[in-house]
Amino acid sequence: MTSANEPHSKTINVSVITTCYGRNRHLYNLLSSLANGSMRPQEVIIVNDDADPEHLAQYPLHIVQVPTAQADLIANSQQGAVSKNKNTAKKTGFDIGYNRNLGAAKASHEALIFLDVDCIVSTTFIEQLTAKLQAYPDALLMGQPLYLTRPLTATESLQLQQSDLSNAELNAFAVTNPYRHNLVKKAVEQASKIASDTLNKNHKDMERTQDYGAFWSLCFAISQTQFQRLGGFDTHYVGYGAEDTDFAFMARALDIEFYLTDDVVYHQQHSVYRPPLNHLASIVINANRFYDKWQHWPMGGWLEEFAQMQIIDWDAQQQTPIAIIRQPSVSEIEAAYCADAPYV
Repeated sequence: MTSANEPHSKTINVSVITTCYGRNRHLYNLLSSLANGSMRPQEVIIVNDDADPEHLAQYPLHIVQVPTAQADLIANSQQGAVSKNKNTAKKTGFDIGYNRNLGAAKASHEALIFLDVDCIVSTTFIEQLTAKLQAYPDALLMGQPLYLTRPLTATESLQLQQSDLSNAELNAFAVTNPYRHNLVKKAVEQASKIASDTLNKNHKDMERTQDYGAFWSLCFAISQTQFQRLGGFDTHYVGYGAEDTDFAFMARALDIEFYLTDDVVYHQQHSVYRPPLNHLASIVINANRFYDKWQHWPMGGWLEEFAQMQIIDWDAQQQTPIAIIRQPSVSEIEAAYCADAPYV
């Protein structure tokens, strides 16, 4: 098997974009998987402030590290610059939408693949999803997440870096999210393939859907042209929730076709809150923003749970902004904490 430090001549014209802060263990696993795929992306853009440049240099990838939105805004402030973009005004903390926009602005290629930092790509993911985007350059394409039920051990992370951890081994402790549409059988079969020369080069296993609410920004591909036509991610959204659904609704408004594909990423397990009480404030702000823009409530399942707990005043038919009735108690937040859940 090819190790992460050996020459690897096969690359493909695509810019991969990810962003993170404080998630470097996940980041390094993602980079290991990108380095050992059937084809490597020609460029990996990491919008990040805390990854060690010396560690990043260990990966046989062309990595471009870009400061995050927060660092960018601080720098502008220190230089006395005032942003003329109202969407970026008063933004604080980690801003995933703006960071993705920064990454896209730095990209050298027309083909873009966006990955959350807690992804591990299957062996053929980059090659196959890029091929599908080349075949459907005006479309929005989303891959198939499988969710790992536990974190990788240190040994497994090393095996991943050395290309000794197979898709089949990851499949053994991966599950689908039952609340989302899944190309389950096809996805597992696709993830189990280990070499590009075993693939049907005309393989385009994908399904067009009109359900733009099924879009999940965990793993998707789009051309730079279409990304700019969409205006990137709407940076009015703050913190957590709804920015990806807004992105998909804008694609629908512009008649951009949306496809689900069977190209697998593995979501690295981490702790979550069910429901996400730790993100209550941003979920309410973003839900109100989304409704004002689209006259539709996003994140209905979470809003319903908050309403049942009498934390917010909301029902699915209302046309007025959501009001927070009370803050969740410490015991409620502790009860919502799931240390080992594969997904929210």
